[in-house]
Amino acid sequence: MSAAILTLFELGFPWATFDPFLFCVHHEDFYPAGNDALGPAASLAGRNLGMDFTIKDGWRMYHGDVVPGFPRHPHRGFETVTVARRGYIDHSDSLGATARYGEGDVQWMTAGQGIVHAEMFPLLDKGAPNTCELFQIWLNLPAADKMVEPHFSMLWAPTIPVVRPAPGVEIRVVAGAVGERRAPAPPPNSWASRADAEVAIWTIRLAARAGWSLPPAPAGVQRTLYYFRGAGLSVADRSLPHHCGIRLDPQAPARIEAGDSEVELLLLQGRPIGEPVVQHGPFVMNHPAEINQAIRDYQRTGFGGWPWSGDDPVHPRDAGRFAVHAGGRRETAPPAKPEKAAAG
Repeated sequence: MSAAILTLFELGFPWATFDPFLFCVHHEDFYPAGNDALGPAASLAGRNLGMDFTIKDGWRMYHGDVVPGFPRHPHRGFETVTVARRGYIDHSDSLGATARYGEGDVQWMTAGQGIVHAEMFPLLDKGAPNTCELFQIWLNLPAADKMVEPHFSMLWAPTIPVVRPAPGVEIRVVAGAVGERRAPAPPPNSWASRADAEVAIWTIRLAARAGWSLPPAPAGVQRTLYYFRGAGLSVADRSLPHHCGIRLDPQAPARIEAGDSEVELLLLQGRPIGEPVVQHGPFVMNHPAEINQAIRDYQRTGFGGWPWSGDDPVHPRDAGRFAVHAGGRRETAPPAKPEKAAAG
């Protein structure tokens, strides 16, 4: 094995992750046309509604029973980074905030001391298929920040840098930097907001036969590539014909090259937090007693209650892409603008 490659592993559901990351899942569902309720205009017979994780006809309902997605559920002690590559996500939470985002937008939410939210996948097109593709990534919080106030930031697609450091290579910089191009700021209490944490989240697309050398990162940083699309990839002179995860030495030279087809990868990188991790479903703390306290707090307070009429709220079909934050501040997705594609 190349000196740059530490280990290879299979891509399951979810994908394996490493400190400071807790979880990563790649959802890709080829939904049919939508109905009047923004759900699939197709029979739901034979599906285990409420827990539909088996791909049938190319798609899943997940925990939804009318609209696909994840009705209200709590989080404490970490962050979710939701990269909406195709399709749309309707967000609603216990603080009264709400949003619709998609088509390249990213929502970065610090759960902190506790929040309840719903993530539904409205099928807006009544006359054509509604493909939905996203990554959801969980980034841990250190003990000092696990009980901060909840917060979310919208990284609208036009604000996310696109870097083309070599012919046929395109990188979207969700976190961190490639050369002089830096991602939008993460939430203020994120592990990624610390410069020495070296957090990077990049999506990488290589055209057939294209290649690029990953820039080195400081010693002690964890760096993982997820090769999830395409047929044929070489990393540090090792041929990887099958999709897999690749843990890398961040300081060793590592050139990535596509074979005869386009290839896509996700890069997750960060300095480990290095603290105990105790997880119980959607709660991630440092000690079992803190998990027990999280459960009691949620049962007692509902992390702020639930101001919405149902567990799975969605917005009107024509709502557009927007966010209303706790406190009422509203923003809308900025218009697309010509990409500034710079060398890395």
